[in-house]
Amino acid sequence: MDNSGNPFLYPDFPSKSGYEACVIMAKLVLREDSSGISILTLNRPEFLNALSPALFIELRDHIDALAQAYDEIGCVVLQGAGRSFSAGNDLKAIQNGEAAPTDHFQAETIDALEALPQPVIAAVHGHCYTGALELVLGCDLLICSENARIFDTHAKWGLSSTWGMSQRLPRRIGYQKAKELMYTSRLVSGREAVEIGLAIRCVPDDKFSDAVMQAARSIVDNSWFSLRTYKMLMRKGRNLPLAEALIFEREKSPGMGPDTLERLEKFFKSK
Repeated sequence: MDNSGNPFLYPDFPSKSGYEACVIMAKLVLREDSSGISILTLNRPEFLNALSPALFIELRDHIDALAQAYDEIGCVVLQGAGRSFSAGNDLKAIQNGEAAPTDHFQAETIDALEALPQPVIAAVHGHCYTGALELVLGCDLLICSENARIFDTHAKWGLSSTWGMSQRLPRRIGYQKAKELMYTSRLVSGREAVEIGLAIRCVPDDKFSDAVMQAARSIVDNSWFSLRTYKMLMRKGRNLPLAEALIFEREKSPGMGPDTLERLEKFFKSK
């Protein structure tokens, strides 16, 4: 993992206005793997990890690689370097003429994150504004610190969402609460995020990292076969009527996994 700050040319940078001679001074998304857990870190702390097109390109590369690494990685953690998760979409990059490879690259990257076979934990501290909120809504679970500050500012600036806010936020916290947050651009604290169902846990700042890793370890200790199956069944069945979703589960669930007998044997030996 190289974060030396030495400049290098991004090999697959798109040939669009503002990118032809772009030089990246450091990796914008870091990946560190340990004991079946992959930690992705948004790495623009000097800009509060603002989500530039270049950052999304690196993030997409990691996501695509993780999608193929389901035998090596059982859980993914997405976090931000420095004092914030992310201040949201990098409006200065847009103003400077930077553009993603395709019109909906960022939205499709969040789709790819949501579709990862592994459970994904969003670890949110400090700022998590607008586009950053859309990004974490592509994650399975959200754990936040007490200093987390979350809100959607599309309406404040006369913008409309294209990265999934209008669809994922209501499904996460309910339509009425989502409408209130989107209509008012009201800030949500870490504690309130738990109360409204946006996050599963809010922990003191000094215990935040440990709590996130404890959650990730508790996930990878379980059967990765079961984790992938659960995620697939929930994701593909959530938009079906209940009766159809129940049939879908019966027909598409593979049942016993390759590690079932081994896990049962260990369980009975421990008795």
